[in-house]
Amino acid sequence: MSLSPSKVAPGVEPEERPEPGSASEKREPEAGPAPDPPGGWDLGAGQESEPPPSSRQESERLLESSQRREPEASWASGQSAESPGASAQEPPSGAVPARRDSSLSASQLGNQLFSSARCRTDCLEAPLSRAFGWLGWKVGSHPWIFLLAPMVLTAALGTGFVYLPKDEDEDLEEQYTPIGSPAKAERRFVRGHFTTNDSYRFSASRQSTEVNFASILVVSNTASLLEQEILSEVSKLDDAVQALYVTQEDGTRIHYSQACAKNQGHCVPSNPLLAAWRANNSLNLKNITFPICNQNGQPFYLASLVGGIVLGESVGTNQLLLEAKAMRLLYYLKTEDGEDNERSKAWLILFLNQFSNIEESLALKKIQVVYFTSLSRELEFEATSMTVIPLFHLAYLLIILFAVISCYRCDCVRNKMWVAAFGVISAALAVVSGFGLMLYIGVPFVIIVANSPFLILGVGVDDMFIMISAWQKTSLMDSIKQRLSSVYSKVAVSITITTITNVLAFYTGIMTSFRSVQYFCIYTGTTLLFCYFYNITCFGAFMALDGKREVVCLRWLKKSETPDQKCSSLKKSCCLPFDSLPDEQEADIHPMNLFFRDYFGPFLTSTESKFFVVLLYILYIISSVYGCFQVQEGLDLRNLASDDSYITPYFNIDEEYFSDYGPRVMVIVTEILDYWNKDARQRLEKCLADFENNDYVDKNLTEFWLREYVRYMENNRQDINDKNTFINSISNFLMDFPLFVYDINISSSHEIITSRAFIQTIGVSSANNKKMMLFQLRSLAEKCEIPLMVYNQAFIYFDQYAAILENTVRNVIVASTAMFIVSLLLIPHPLCSLWVTFAIASVIVGVTGFMAFWNVNLDSISMINLVICIGFSFDFSAHISYAFVSSSKPSVNQKTIEALYQLGYPVLQSAFSTVIGVCVLAAAKAYIFRTFFKIMFLVMVFGAAHGLIFIPVFLTFF
Repeated sequence: MSLSPSKVAPGVEPEERPEPGSASEKREPEAGPAPDPPGGWDLGAGQESEPPPSSRQESERLLESSQRREPEASWASGQSAESPGASAQEPPSGAVPARRDSSLSASQLGNQLFSSARCRTDCLEAPLSRAFGWLGWKVGSHPWIFLLAPMVLTAALGTGFVYLPKDEDEDLEEQYTPIGSPAKAERRFVRGHFTTNDSYRFSASRQSTEVNFASILVVSNTASLLEQEILSEVSKLDDAVQALYVTQEDGTRIHYSQACAKNQGHCVPSNPLLAAWRANNSLNLKNITFPICNQNGQPFYLASLVGGIVLGESVGTNQLLLEAKAMRLLYYLKTEDGEDNERSKAWLILFLNQFSNIEESLALKKIQVVYFTSLSRELEFEATSMTVIPLFHLAYLLIILFAVISCYRCDCVRNKMWVAAFGVISAALAVVSGFGLMLYIGVPFVIIVANSPFLILGVGVDDMFIMISAWQKTSLMDSIKQRLSSVYSKVAVSITITTITNVLAFYTGIMTSFRSVQYFCIYTGTTLLFCYFYNITCFGAFMALDGKREVVCLRWLKKSETPDQKCSSLKKSCCLPFDSLPDEQEADIHPMNLFFRDYFGPFLTSTESKFFVVLLYILYIISSVYGCFQVQEGLDLRNLASDDSYITPYFNIDEEYFSDYGPRVMVIVTEILDYWNKDARQRLEKCLADFENNDYVDKNLTEFWLREYVRYMENNRQDINDKNTFINSISNFLMDFPLFVYDINISSSHEIITSRAFIQTIGVSSANNKKMMLFQLRSLAEKCEIPLMVYNQAFIYFDQYAAILENTVRNVIVASTAMFIVSLLLIPHPLCSLWVTFAIASVIVGVTGFMAFWNVNLDSISMINLVICIGFSFDFSAHISYAFVSSSKPSVNQKTIEALYQLGYPVLQSAFSTVIGVCVLAAAKAYIFRTFFKIMFLVMVFGAAHGLIFIPVFLTFF
């Protein structure tokens, strides 16, 4: 968003010394101008108290007439903003000609000397204004070159869209989990030290990565599914699923039995309780124990496989399972071998396509079912991106409509609705160029980048509004080159500073640990640069061409209409809307500027209003701080799919019935240990006991090969403390307990390099509990005297809970610091920089707090918006506060009214344009797009509230 103090305010500007004999010299306005503020932006702050209402219109008319006869004051102290070449045909390189009337009054000379003596921080302002004035002259001189060259560049860069991925699945782990997270290092260690075999002895808890699987959650329509009839219906469903087969192109079939993960030559049962019942239909379902059930001497775990349970009396370390409302059926498939992996994925796709048909054909009456697969997240996330494409057209239509309405004038010469429409087209060209360039370079296009065009659309047109406003203040009597040079000189600092701050805010996002955030910020920051470039070239050229239309239209309007005039229809089409001849010297003051000056400003600065605003801010900040402590961290994976996706009810039922038990965690001894040494075993047991005593661990479900081995050796009356006996007996032990083969890594020199145990986590359904569980388990591993490591494949996603807050705070601090430095360089008032910093902090706290009230988590998606928040907070507050501190009005209330008069409407216009650009995302069916709208809406509302209400009132207290 670009806001220009004084330059954007279509109204009365500071008056320069009038030419001798001019109307303004002969007749002094009732409210004469004071000297310009030294060393700063030309804010029009030199005017004293407003003329009485009866004479205000006449005074403004005389003052405007005087200004049209003299070059307007530049933003730099003592520099002229007059167009290069005002007295010559070509401009001097990098310089601006002197004023046509160079005589200075004593007071003006004194002000310039005072300005020179001041310590200023606006060292970049004057040369930037001069450079833009020169550029505006060139664009006005050769508009067709500057119009067509960006279009040719867009066409060339647009070919980069051929590299847009079409059928490639997005790696959610790569994009939405922290780069270099501890869990990824732990996974590399597990892969390097432990082996698995999904074709012979599969164990899901021993896998280092997620394997291919299909999951069905069965929910009974009665209180419990532990009934013969209900289990019979579940069994039919299980048979139908396992009967699915894929027919390949060559006619061969892939049956489930060929793709399934196996244990001792048989497919791993989908549910051990269902398998036990199918093997023995007379199984007494009232004697089932939980969480471990023994059938025929074989124990099997029921934790996380049955849910909605009601337990009875204790049986040893277990309890009787009285009722179970839900059951999980898991169909594990081969993953390790490349060819097997492709077959498994083909079967899963068939499963997804056919499951609804299976459910319909079975006509299930006693149970309800939901389903999910290991491919579902990627497939549904990819489908989510397609739902937002139709919204692009609506967004562009709305923003064009808004731009046309905002720039519409009943004055047929100054009407700029066609220019406004082209400004939106210019933003679209920037999107094509920016995205095309990034695709050429090879920056991956991730789904959340699809949010960027909506944001660019809203933000990119802000500079257009500023340039049109500045153009409307130029004289129709000047040449196109002079007018465009004047416009560029006026808006130079405004659009440059806001572009720099917004781009810096996005580029600081590259520092984050989430690749999806990095790519979004790269795409958006680069596209904003193209917006800036196209506005000062392509859009400026179109505005120059429209200026020629103004001249022709004005000339035609001055001609008398004759019956035989041949160009009457052309004249009418050029001069839409039809109107009378405009006053060439009349100032183009927008009614909204008058509203802020005559109504809103006086109302806001009244004592009663100030008191109310202070109370409102206190309520705002208290609510925001409270909300900050309620924000949930982390990206819920169900939110990656659209609302009507089949995975949403799956996760809802999973959370309702199966949330008691969390992942089964490996506890890994990472270095060589003398396991035969009694002291070493005791130290290891002490550490394992600490894990079992943790609130997030069920102490009765620990699985450790060493404990079983000690019992094995004691039963065989062998000395476990003897090294040779210990090592030599392991092979026989593993023959009796073959599953532990994958838990012990023995070197060729008969040393145990690494080994692992397993603990069962509980009570980790919420994001905060997941974060605390992960933190506590890793802390216990670090405190242990023996080097330990904890790992589960789910930790890859759990790590985001620890990283998201750290990344957000770091990015906010870095971006805020960058904003402060930029404001010191380009805004010539340090106090203004402090107010900007205050506004940034206040808006960030507000947005973060109200996220919780709007059910938005602090995740990688909302983190992007918080970084964006910094740039927009700067835009809203910087110019308002500087307009205040630079005003020469005698009272603080008058300073506030003047600042609002100059900048109130541009702030409101910029906020509305951004909200309109993203508002269509509110209708999206996906969380990631709605979240983008929600936070951008909060940013715009709170940012505009600070710029138009809070900051103006607070400034009157200091």
